[in-house]
Amino acid sequence: RWPMLFVNQWRLPILFIISGMGTRFALSQRTGANYLLERFKRLFIPLVVGILLVVAPQVYIERIVQGKISGSFFDFYPHFFHGIYPEGNFSWHHLWFLPYLLLLSVIATPIFLNLRKDENRLLGLLNKFIKKSPPLLYLFALPLFIVEVFLEPLFPITHALIGDWYALIYYFILFITGYILISLGKAFWLALDRIKYYSLTVGVISFPLLILIWYTVESSIFIPLIKTLNMWSWIITIFAFCSKYLNGESKLIKYRNQAVYPFYIMHQTIIIIIAYWLINNPMHYMWKFTILVLGTFACAWILYEFIIRRIPIMRPLFGLKKIVKIPTVTGK
Repeated sequence: RWPMLFVNQWRLPILFIISGMGTRFALSQRTGANYLLERFKRLFIPLVVGILLVVAPQVYIERIVQGKISGSFFDFYPHFFHGIYPEGNFSWHHLWFLPYLLLLSVIATPIFLNLRKDENRLLGLLNKFIKKSPPLLYLFALPLFIVEVFLEPLFPITHALIGDWYALIYYFILFITGYILISLGKAFWLALDRIKYYSLTVGVISFPLLILIWYTVESSIFIPLIKTLNMWSWIITIFAFCSKYLNGESKLIKYRNQAVYPFYIMHQTIIIIIAYWLINNPMHYMWKFTILVLGTFACAWILYEFIIRRIPIMRPLFGLKKIVKIPTVTGK
């Protein structure tokens, strides 16, 4: 529980920041229309395929465990389209990230196109301020704190997209922030290097402080304050140390970069299928945990390495780019 609670404070925010950073590179050599077409191919198509093939087994097993249905998965499949989850069966479950990112990409494209213009005044000012005073990177957390204070109590996260205002605005700010930060270039990376031990110290102190406040105070302005400070400090720390020690070319990193998207799409269904067969087994829970972790990774890797990665028609269904074969030129 404790490691999960620690990671949960920053794992989704950093994903949206990284998505914003990636967008800066994706738009560097594309028009807005080409970028949105690429987003459609890499987000919407895997979303549809994931719902139809990956999420449906999750709902089937859930209904089996609840005792609401019996019979095979193929008997259940037509009922997957009856109603919206949780009252009905149709859902995107863990794939909610894809429609959110697609919507945010569409909304943010005009902003990004403006920011990528040469001599953008906003980026020029930020570049100057960050160079002069690296701790000003913490100002990027201020809008997140405001959203945390005023919207989080009113709109609990649902991942249903419609009416999920706190999550949408919060993730949108993170998405834009990622684009801006990477657009600052060397000034951003130098600022990170200069404050990395400061941000690490703040993160180490703020997380146990956040836990203490959660367990002792029902409601306080300090909760969103410490929560935002903790989240932002760890994101800065992760970027800073990774840019210093993991910033290099390698075949392993390239392989992982390609594999992570299909792994994300598949992993939760594999977890639930394995867990379904383990749940009533009398073995010690530590063995169950070990089997679950290793089994999930092994199954995901086998499916990725021998099917998704190698069969051309499968690649776009799981968000991978087509393999471009460079023609060889033979001379006399």
